[in-house]
Amino acid sequence: MIESTISMTNPTRDEFEALLNESFAPEASFEGQVVTGTVISVESDFAIVDVGLKAEGRVALKEFAMAGQEPNVNIGDNIEVFVDRVENAMGEAILSRDKARREEAWTELEKAFEADQRVDGVIFGRVKGGFTVDLNGAVAFLPGSQVDIRPIRDVAPLMNLKQPFQILKMDRRRGNIVVSRRAVMEEARAEQRADLMGKVVEGDTVEGVVKNITDYGAFVDLGGIDGLLHVTDISWRRVNHPGEVLTLGETVKVQVVRINPETQRISLGMKQLESDPWEGIDSRYPIGSKFTGVVTNITDYGAFVEMEAGVEGLVHVSEMSWVKKNVHPGKIVSTSQEVEVMVLDVDASKRRISLGLKQCQSNPWESFAEKCPVGTEIEGEIKNITEFGLFIGLDGDLDGMVHLSDLSWDQSGEEAIKEFTKGETVKAVILDVDMEKERISLGIKQLAGDPFAEIANLKKGASVTASVTEVTENGLEVVIGDSGSQAFIRRGDLAKDRDDQRPERFSVGDKVDAMVTNVDRNGRRVNLSIKALEIADEKEAVAQFGSADSGASLGDILGAALKGDE
Repeated sequence: MIESTISMTNPTRDEFEALLNESFAPEASFEGQVVTGTVISVESDFAIVDVGLKAEGRVALKEFAMAGQEPNVNIGDNIEVFVDRVENAMGEAILSRDKARREEAWTELEKAFEADQRVDGVIFGRVKGGFTVDLNGAVAFLPGSQVDIRPIRDVAPLMNLKQPFQILKMDRRRGNIVVSRRAVMEEARAEQRADLMGKVVEGDTVEGVVKNITDYGAFVDLGGIDGLLHVTDISWRRVNHPGEVLTLGETVKVQVVRINPETQRISLGMKQLESDPWEGIDSRYPIGSKFTGVVTNITDYGAFVEMEAGVEGLVHVSEMSWVKKNVHPGKIVSTSQEVEVMVLDVDASKRRISLGLKQCQSNPWESFAEKCPVGTEIEGEIKNITEFGLFIGLDGDLDGMVHLSDLSWDQSGEEAIKEFTKGETVKAVILDVDMEKERISLGIKQLAGDPFAEIANLKKGASVTASVTEVTENGLEVVIGDSGSQAFIRRGDLAKDRDDQRPERFSVGDKVDAMVTNVDRNGRRVNLSIKALEIADEKEAVAQFGSADSGASLGDILGAALKGDE
């Protein structure tokens, strides 16, 4: 206790004020200061501290607790406290251990900030946009973007752990401090990166930790620098996503595939540590051999089949089925399906194997050719009608085609095809089976036989009788005998005498005798001439009954010929 040096029995007003000011001056000067006091007792929730004033002060026990620990204070401990204020006439001091630590911490932090030094702290809370950090009594803000070099999902392992931070900015008046853990990591990482880049070379085998997984690969921490493990370098076998093989935090052994000194990027590989399954592939998969594999991927152009780990072959869509054409491969096979395939080609340099699925099945074209040779009459449903013919369904899911030219003997293909409808059942004759091109040619008109065959053997100069079917300006359309084969007599061939070369002299149904002047077997056409027959008859009569040079007239010769016929 502080005693006054003034001793008066009845002091005046001014003297009493002076005495009072003298008595309270030391207590007032303590306010807002950090002083050293002694713990004289510990009650249930408070520690009683003597700081040399008229009365002791109290400090809440919770202020002695460090982050995550129990309060640690004992009687007789000398501690620093902040004198917040002095109350009532007894001079009771309101003390704060936290404020004392905070003031002391701010002083030390300002020195570290000016010297650009790191400070130790503990992440103890989560706030909007980041976290709170205890810097030995001072509370700082750690933005979420400054926690790590890359975003991390779980910060729990970093909580209540003493670690270094870099002060980015601080304002004592406002009580604001912003710190960064990332800056410390980047600085350390840069040192590690420089050291690592000077040690590793392409081809080295190193260990690392999987730090991040993406669709195209995984980033592996090699101890200061990240390397990219591309999805194609994880395994010799197909890997659709790195997550199928790797997990975050996993330690993996990798090979340094490539180093770029300029960008300090490292490409890594795992499959390079294993033997290449494509070595000696030709001897293991000879052309023509059959194997069982699993469908791993299906595309528009075919399906990939895994023959062994790291070795896949392609079954092109054209090699999937004998009969299913223009069908998506997914309708023939499915992923993970086990299939039997034949090796069609192996290109070890390009790491390609061509496989066939249909070659492991019976060839329906060969079976059909054996069962139905050329000339066999078949019956089937019209599956489709196109501009060039009919497609008829056959046994074994095969289709045969009737070309326009094989629909009718006496009609054009364009006219004949109009008489058929899709879904109609028709009969046809097999004309050809081309197993290499997988084509079956059919004919409908061949069912009735070829009417032209009867006159195809006619020789030039032969005489025939024909019936007029049409009279045109240029001549006559006729049908030879009963064969039904058409022929044409040109206007100039209607008579020897020019005056009689008039088509209108004839009528439909008239029968005429004429001579065959030409047989076009390819064009299936016969040309006739009445004129040529008349000339031939005249020559024959002259030869038999006399010559005009002997003085006999042609009329005499023909008359004699007629009498001879009688």
